[in-house]
Amino acid sequence: DKRLKCMNRLMGKYAVICAQQQDSYVGSNDENIDRGNWTNKREYMLSMIGYAVGLGNVWRFPYLAYKNGGGAFLIPYVIMLAVAGIPLFFLESSFGQFCSQGPVNVWRALPIFQGVGVAMVLVSTLVGIYYNVIIAYSLYYMFASFQSPLPWSDCFYWSNSNCSLTPRGTCFIMLSNMTLWENETCPKENIISIPVQSPSEQYWDLVALQRSSGLDETGPVVWHLALCLLLGWLLIAAALYKGIKSSGKVVYFTATFPYVVLLILLIRGVTLEGARDGIEFYIGSQSNLTKLGEAEVWRDAATQIFYSLSVAWGGVTALSSYNKFHNNVFKDALTVCLTNCGTSVFAGFAIFSILGHMAHVYGKPVSEVAQAGFGLAFIAYPDALSKLPISPLWSILFFFMLLTLGLDSQFAGIEVISTCLQDAFPERFKSKRSIISVGTCAILFLLGLPCVTQAGIYWVTLMDQFCAGFVLLIAALLELVGVFYFYGGNRFIKDIEMMIGTRSSLFWLWWRACWFFITPAVILVWSLLTFRPPSYGTVQYPAWGVALGWCMIAFCLIWIPLVAIWKILCAQGNPWQVGVSGRDVDA
Repeated sequence: DKRLKCMNRLMGKYAVICAQQQDSYVGSNDENIDRGNWTNKREYMLSMIGYAVGLGNVWRFPYLAYKNGGGAFLIPYVIMLAVAGIPLFFLESSFGQFCSQGPVNVWRALPIFQGVGVAMVLVSTLVGIYYNVIIAYSLYYMFASFQSPLPWSDCFYWSNSNCSLTPRGTCFIMLSNMTLWENETCPKENIISIPVQSPSEQYWDLVALQRSSGLDETGPVVWHLALCLLLGWLLIAAALYKGIKSSGKVVYFTATFPYVVLLILLIRGVTLEGARDGIEFYIGSQSNLTKLGEAEVWRDAATQIFYSLSVAWGGVTALSSYNKFHNNVFKDALTVCLTNCGTSVFAGFAIFSILGHMAHVYGKPVSEVAQAGFGLAFIAYPDALSKLPISPLWSILFFFMLLTLGLDSQFAGIEVISTCLQDAFPERFKSKRSIISVGTCAILFLLGLPCVTQAGIYWVTLMDQFCAGFVLLIAALLELVGVFYFYGGNRFIKDIEMMIGTRSSLFWLWWRACWFFITPAVILVWSLLTFRPPSYGTVQYPAWGVALGWCMIAFCLIWIPLVAIWKILCAQGNPWQVGVSGRDVDA
């Protein structure tokens, strides 16, 4: 027996050595000699946290909390995390780890649902195209911050007559009128405000974007953004050159640096005059429990949880597929979800403390300076930073933080594509992972060039509102139906217990309730509340733009029925056998 064990051990080591000679992406301690594993647990956890914690945690959650009742918003947010976010994240992590396959090949046990995985890959591809444009914006602003004063701190040569640091108005007194600036005296009831734009707003529109009037007016490529887009893709290609073996090293920095910057910004922010007002507006005494009776509040909470955890995109499944089989996937999923939630709340304090100071400087209420999305990241917050001493330093730190937040989210998105290609064609692509990663980045760079034209921001907004919405709802719902109503809930739970050990029936009671009933119900209700016609500010999209958005949705979803039909036609036996891959269904 001892000799047999020794021979088996030697044969195992020999197999790993042979695999390493054929594939430099497999390590000596890897359990899976065909695909490789994470070098250690830290790299996996940092990659998952980096994937989940993205730009939305910084530029979307704080505004949603302020808009939807302040601290009261945490109630629906935590509830949605418990009934939808964590169950879906746990499901996808377990699915990927058990099968050791990407989001398409995990469905080999249930072939008629492989189209769901294809839809996830297509969504990740489309999102990857425009998400890197946002990284390009961050790069451009970071480079622009290496000058003093900051270029958006005043109305410089690039501005027009509507640019002003202070409000303007016309004062009507005794049938005469004159143009009035803020430092002159006029009764408030006699002032008619004249619309003006802040320097940061005009810099964003006229310099950074060179924005056209609408989607109909494409205009030329904005070359400084195109170069930043190229640089962004070069950074991603370099990080993914050896797949998870190289990206796992990069995330030691990209996943931790944002927390350092947020802490620095928070410490600086709370020392500023007016910071308390900002924090009060964010989550303090302004909390309004009556908001909990509004459907929009619950919709916003579900939307933020769904998008910030990046479930149904394929990335969670792809990253988990490189885990060792007996990794405690439940503990990891819970840790990542709670870290993501905590980061959102923490980021809000850093953001609103400085916005409170900005409101104090301008003599306005915080509600008039608070924005979300692009308005917060590239208009309101840069404006606030320009009011601080040593403003270039704070601006560089902030935009470098946005860069790192975007990069590690993109790492997983590109890994979805390359993992699926390697799983689908293992013999052809096993030793060509570097070529796949670099080639994918090159193709997506070319596809992203329309997003850096003068109409680029309209394309980014259109793709964001359509691609990252309805498709994900359908994919998540079918994922739950496929696993728990076709493959079998009891069977899936037994699969998980093979990895993490046996758990009590009481432990599984909550997860069964969520996976079978609660989470699908939340998704169905949410799908009825989420759609809104696309727009950017006051600019409405033409009918052909909206139609194009629906075409993108159809392009992603059409593969679900097509693949199902193809699998049925090409397989032997009846459709039920095709659906469950020759296994009995166990509910």
